[in-house]
Amino acid sequence: MKRLEVLGLLGAVLLGCWEPSGAARCSEKQYEHKGGCCNRCQPGEKLVSECNGTENSVCTRCESGHYQQSWTRERHCTPHDICEENAGLIVKTQGNATHNTACQCQAGTHCSDSSCQTCVENQPCQRGFGFVAAKAMARMSSPCEPCAEGTFSNVSSKTEPCHPWTSCEEKGLVVKAKGTNTSDVICESGGRSSLSVLIPITAVVVTCLVGICIYCLVHTDPRRRVKKQVEAGEPQELPGARQPTETEDGVFPVQETLLGGQPVAQEDGKESRISEQERL
Repeated sequence: MKRLEVLGLLGAVLLGCWEPSGAARCSEKQYEHKGGCCNRCQPGEKLVSECNGTENSVCTRCESGHYQQSWTRERHCTPHDICEENAGLIVKTQGNATHNTACQCQAGTHCSDSSCQTCVENQPCQRGFGFVAAKAMARMSSPCEPCAEGTFSNVSSKTEPCHPWTSCEEKGLVVKAKGTNTSDVICESGGRSSLSVLIPITAVVVTCLVGICIYCLVHTDPRRRVKKQVEAGEPQELPGARQPTETEDGVFPVQETLLGGQPVAQEDGKESRISEQERL
């Protein structure tokens, strides 16, 4: 009895572990063929002949204008899409052996439907709105979006996006007027900000110069110089007096001098000698 139980248990275990050989040992890059596993062709290739007991699968490169983008057992590659110019399409990315050609609508147009076999003309984006190329390429029917903060559009256009505001700081300038969704920032020179320092300095310099000029004029005035000389007791010639010259008869003309603020007649060519009493 015990022997039968052991044999039954062993049989159950063997039956539970048994699976078709192909399903048990073929990987994702293989496929089952006649009870065995054949290798799939890698991306960019197609199958020429399947494996057998002695040889592996035979693959070959996709012909020009065709592609295969995954591991496959297919005997034919897929042809690239053709971007029809008459439908308004142009090549976005040229296809190769592993990828299909990507088409997009020409500038100023967008896809007419989700298949994007044809294109239709964009409606102009108004001022404050920008054309979003990603929307057109994503086959959106309305590729216009309001300009976000920090961007603007001042034209009505089918192709112009929103442009970022000018950075005054990068140009060494300061902001005069903030930008809007329809206008750019207005910059100006930062020199105007230094006027608060420059004006007082200029005023001080000008004041000093004026003071120096007044000082020079006062201290070089001839009347003040004459007054000082009179106070010191030095006779002075009257303003406008000519230098004495000898006449034909050898007599020097009379010349007036100042003494104590009063004119005194003196013959030219003779020295004036006045006693202290006369000066008093």
